[in-house]
Amino acid sequence: MGKIKINMLSSADKVDGQGVGSAYLEQVNLIKEGAADLFEVTINGSFDCDIQHIHTVDPQNYLKLKASRAASVCYVHFLPDTLDGSIELPKMIFKIFKKYVIELYKSADYLIVVNPIFMDALAQYGIKKEKMVYIPNYVSKDDFYRKEDTEVKQLRKEYGIKEDAFVVIGVGQVQTRKGVLDFVEVAKKLPEITFVWSGGFSFGRITDGYEELKKIVDNPPENVKFLGIIPREKMNDIYNIADILFMPSYNELFPMAILEAVNLHKPLVLRDLELYEDILFHKYAKGHNNDDFVTLIRTLKENREQYHAGEQMSEEISEYYSKENVLKIWIDFYTKVHEEHLKKESKRQKRKRKQHDS
Repeated sequence: MGKIKINMLSSADKVDGQGVGSAYLEQVNLIKEGAADLFEVTINGSFDCDIQHIHTVDPQNYLKLKASRAASVCYVHFLPDTLDGSIELPKMIFKIFKKYVIELYKSADYLIVVNPIFMDALAQYGIKKEKMVYIPNYVSKDDFYRKEDTEVKQLRKEYGIKEDAFVVIGVGQVQTRKGVLDFVEVAKKLPEITFVWSGGFSFGRITDGYEELKKIVDNPPENVKFLGIIPREKMNDIYNIADILFMPSYNELFPMAILEAVNLHKPLVLRDLELYEDILFHKYAKGHNNDDFVTLIRTLKENREQYHAGEQMSEEISEYYSKENVLKIWIDFYTKVHEEHLKKESKRQKRKRKQHDS
C-alpha cells in the first residue's frame, strides 16, 4: 500500500498571534517530519486525497468536505459557546455562525478535541461521542528552549526590561475572556514586578470589549508592557525573558502558550479551571481571583524553593507531551481513519454493483 494522502485545510496561519495557527503549524510539521514514510501531506490542495483534515472553519473547507469522497477529520479548536468573550458580532450573525460551526462538526467523520473535557459539551449539540478523539497539542523542543544567560540579558535589553527584574508574562489575543483586565489589576498590586503581555487584537474592532481594552493597552500602568502581536519565530525570546507564565483566562481549550512555556520549564500561574485538570495534572499554581494571583506570584518571586518546584512541575508536563508520544497517536489515528474509510467505500461499491445488476 502506498502513502496515505492527507490534505490539510487551513487558513490559521494567515493571522498572526492566534493559538490555532501555532497548533496547526506544529501538527503539520510533526506529521511531515516524523511520518514522511507513511503520509503524503498537501496544504489546501484538491480533492485527490484519502483524508481531508480541516483545521479552520472556513466555508470553503466545509464545501470541500461535502464535495469529496475522502474521509474527513475536523479539529475542534473552539466550541460555539467559547466564542462569547472573544468577538462581538450582531446577534443574528453570531447565531447563524454558531449553527454553521455545529453543522460542520456534525458533518465530519471524526472530530479531534485537544481537551477531553469538551466531549460532553459537544455531545450536547447532538454530536456522537464515538466520532470524537482526544489528541493533545504538541510544541517542538527545537523551537522552544532555554537560551544562555548572556542571550537572555541581551534580549531583556532589547525589550527595555531591567536585567534583574522579575518578569511575569501573559500570552494570547487581547480579549476579555483571556483575563487581560485581571492581568493588569494584578500588576497594579505588584508594582515591584514587571508584567509583559504578548499578543494583540487579532480580530480588530470586533474583539469583545475592544474599546475598554484598547484604552488600557494604549495607557498601561508603569510596570506593564503590551508588546502587541509577536511573530511565532520570536516567541521563544519572549519566554526566555520571563520568570513565570501567568494566564488568568476564563475559558480555554488547551493554550499553546502553556506548552511553549513548559518547554523552558517556566512555572505556571493559572486560573483554577476544570479544563486544565486532565491535561496538566495539577502541576501548576492555581488561583480563583486576583488576590490569589497576587499571593501566588509574590510567593514564586520571594521563595526560591517554591519557584524551583514550579520549574520541576513544568518540566514534567513538557516530558509528557513529547514528540514521540504525540506522533504515535497521530500515526495510529490517521491509519485507523484510512482503513475504516476503505472498508466503507468497499461496502458502498458492493451495494452499487448489486443495484446495477438487479
